[in-house]
Amino acid sequence: MPNSTHPNPHPGHRRVRLAAVASAALLSLVVGALPAGAAAPLSPSATTSAVSTTSDLDRNALRASLDAFHQAGMYGAYSAVRDGSEQWRGATGVADIETGRPMHPDYEHRVGSITKTFTSVAVLQQVAKGRIGLDAPIGDYLPEVVPGERGRQVTVRMLLNHTSGIADYILPAFPKLATDPGPALDEGRFRRLAPEELVRLGLAAEPPAPRGTHSYANTNYIIAGLLLEKVTGQDPEAYITRNVIRKAGLRHTYFPRSARISGPHAKMYESFYGFIEPARDYSVYNMSWAGTAGAMVSTMNDLNDFYRRLLSGKLLGAAELREMKTTVPAYEPAPGQEVAMRYGLGLYTLKMPSGGWYWGHDGGVFGAGTWALSTEDGRRQAAIGYNLMKYERFGEDGRPLPDPIGNALFGYMDGALSGAPAERAHGTSPVPQRLVAPEQLRR
Repeated sequence: MPNSTHPNPHPGHRRVRLAAVASAALLSLVVGALPAGAAAPLSPSATTSAVSTTSDLDRNALRASLDAFHQAGMYGAYSAVRDGSEQWRGATGVADIETGRPMHPDYEHRVGSITKTFTSVAVLQQVAKGRIGLDAPIGDYLPEVVPGERGRQVTVRMLLNHTSGIADYILPAFPKLATDPGPALDEGRFRRLAPEELVRLGLAAEPPAPRGTHSYANTNYIIAGLLLEKVTGQDPEAYITRNVIRKAGLRHTYFPRSARISGPHAKMYESFYGFIEPARDYSVYNMSWAGTAGAMVSTMNDLNDFYRRLLSGKLLGAAELREMKTTVPAYEPAPGQEVAMRYGLGLYTLKMPSGGWYWGHDGGVFGAGTWALSTEDGRRQAAIGYNLMKYERFGEDGRPLPDPIGNALFGYMDGALSGAPAERAHGTSPVPQRLVAPEQLRR
């Protein structure tokens, strides 16, 4: 839903509301019925599409479904969808809410945790060369980074599938997020954080779950970057660029060298569940806080190229790809329910509301969300980027309010992958927004 235009609430009331949000057990994108009177478009919608020569992709339905995402309250989005050799690219809404500049389907975008798939591919390349053992303790390689008993018990595999029991460093790195998120993000805009410091913060934080249980943490992939540096003798981002990005033939994917995105891009707005009102643009940001866990920039077309080449065996050998697709449950299901999301090594498989299973990853940084999914053979693909984050709203009791934006997002992605684009989706997805969910604030 769109952000409110009323003045910020009293600071004391803000703290009460933030505490209520923090009490939520788990932030999920709940996809139910779209309520009557859903949010109106923020501006006239502008959608463009690439030409398709067959009817494998229903361009009109894709356009309408993507527009519904904007009409539900998302500022703007761009997407690329493929079926075999046929492809469609579209954009909807605005890249800049002040000027009304329209979105373009080929804009560059901060893709957040999708970076993890690239980092995992790089580690698995070293596994194939015999320089890294997936089930070897990380302390064998980085005893000074992960010392003592933890270094002896946490394996490389545990880092890559988030079963290490190591906590995330986000809140320790941005401690004011839990009390005053706007100033916390503003103060960190040009701050440089060393990966060793991020790991120190993550290791010092309270473990979120027992070792062996999946619990998503960016710290795992910062350690993976340091592991790459140790075994290759190269800067990990440079190694990934040469051996993964270039090997995949990607032309608009890179680790940014400054706080700015180098190519054409949208502004990226962070709402933080309504505690930053109006939502602020954080498209200019020093991404050292994310590094090999989430700093990359890409386009939706490049992401489809990457996942198709990965899943078709062009980036890894058969044995390494098989290891990457060996999964663990991503959450504990309710009694009698199926686990609808399973996490591998920087790659997950997800059951969408219409019943299909897909492979890929999502990503979220301050102001930018991304999602890329493919069929197992890489034939049918959809990737979407959008420029308003943490748009969900919660009541005073911390319970989530109806979420038309999430409904429309899942309606679009589910339909784009299944071939029947819709304006909304039914059911519930376990996929959380990837950066600072309410249950993290509770700690």
